[in-house]
Amino acid sequence: MCGILGVVSYTPANQLLYDGLQVLQHRGQDAAGIATMDGDTIHLHKGNGLVRDVFRTRNMRALQGNTGIAHVRYPTAGSAVDHNEAQPFYVNSPFGIVLGHNGNLTNAEELKKQLFVQDLRHVNTNSDSEVLLNVLAHELQAKCKGLRLDTATIFSAVASVHQRCRGAYAVVAIIAGYGLLAFRDSHGIRPLVIGVNETESGTEYLIASEGVALDTLGFKFMRDIAPGEAVFVDFDGQLHSKQCSDNPVLNPCIFEYVYFARPDSVMDGVSVYESRLYMGEYLADKLARSWPEVAIDVVIPIPDSSRPSALQLANRLNIPFREGFVKNRYIGRTFIMPGQALRKKSVRQKLNAIGVEFKGKNVLLVDDSIVRGTTSREIVQMARDAGALKVYFASAAPPVRYPNVYGIDMPSRAELIATGRSDEEICREIGADALIYQDLEDLKAAVRKANPGITDYESSCFDGIYITGDITPAYLDKIEQGRAGGKANKTIDDDQMELELAMSATSM
Repeated sequence: MCGILGVVSYTPANQLLYDGLQVLQHRGQDAAGIATMDGDTIHLHKGNGLVRDVFRTRNMRALQGNTGIAHVRYPTAGSAVDHNEAQPFYVNSPFGIVLGHNGNLTNAEELKKQLFVQDLRHVNTNSDSEVLLNVLAHELQAKCKGLRLDTATIFSAVASVHQRCRGAYAVVAIIAGYGLLAFRDSHGIRPLVIGVNETESGTEYLIASEGVALDTLGFKFMRDIAPGEAVFVDFDGQLHSKQCSDNPVLNPCIFEYVYFARPDSVMDGVSVYESRLYMGEYLADKLARSWPEVAIDVVIPIPDSSRPSALQLANRLNIPFREGFVKNRYIGRTFIMPGQALRKKSVRQKLNAIGVEFKGKNVLLVDDSIVRGTTSREIVQMARDAGALKVYFASAAPPVRYPNVYGIDMPSRAELIATGRSDEEICREIGADALIYQDLEDLKAAVRKANPGITDYESSCFDGIYITGDITPAYLDKIEQGRAGGKANKTIDDDQMELELAMSATSM
């Protein structure tokens, strides 16, 4: 999971990109980078850490020019945190190209071999984004006739990228001397939107992972970039676009709506906030059918992203909704702490129960999802310690049973609490009196209700169906072996994801 931005403006791009990265901080907290174009020169600064820590005044002053791209990074496919893999990436042949990528190439190893043996290109890191950059550079070189590029050649190169690359990718790139390029994979798994700002000097364009970046930077939403489509904005401010895939189909990642995206974003025509309200409605209906005899005194969300679902569930069932937990937004990140004892301590420091909302009551805790179950178990115990008589647990998403290979670095199958366990067994594991999950078809219906035009979604972490058709058990085994061999502890679990969103103060 990453966040990307690209802008062509009539004012310096550095501040726009910095502010945009702050808005997208929830999509990645490990590294950040900005690249700008000033005349024939590309300026680049990137590093590990939050946006506010990576950039200083001297760095911003050096990022000259009115065109640029930016990136916040979260490692994918089990990769460890490495400052050399911070984005954007740069290559100087055949043209100066700087690129930022959100997603994951599932055939990156195969492409890396092709680049070395056939294309005579060297990839210096383990990042699939650098692989994607070199594939694009090679295809531009192969399609170019003479010494100059034109839009037809650029779009032809993107079409060849689609033919070679598999997986999920939303991309922004600057081609030195030409303009800003953006494109999206043929399934539209990762989001990408474009907005405009009309000025006295002309039209400015901003491309971003989420619509909220357009709103906060003063750009008007234009549209989503379609699956397989490429958009090119030249340095004269002219917008060009073309469908570059033979078989585009929209399959957005449904976990974006469950958890990752900000609630004030609109992606692929879906209001994230509205979809989460509908998730609460469908979950309420299932609860009413499944637990007619269960007496619930109060509905309490687990902050933050479950709040809309919990509120709508409570309203639909006519049960009081209360805030039962207060979050400390300044606690250190739990996932960098060794051992479960320290992790458990940090969960307690991160959340604190409001005793009056629990004492003597049967409470229903609502969360957006359950991944490892570490946090769920601890929070259930916190509710009991606060005096709850019964603690019921509801998840607005179905059981997470499978890894995600399209840009979300979830734990291995063995670490997912739902893998190989029934709902009853999971309930015992987290210590709840009862547990209810959203049905997958209801989750899809909730998002589809916000935009009936979407017929299906990428939902592999719930159903194990990988829409690119190239994921085998051997592939999943290799990813998990790589994670274990690299001793990477940078995998998403419940408390980590909630905390990382909280660290972006504007994210909710």
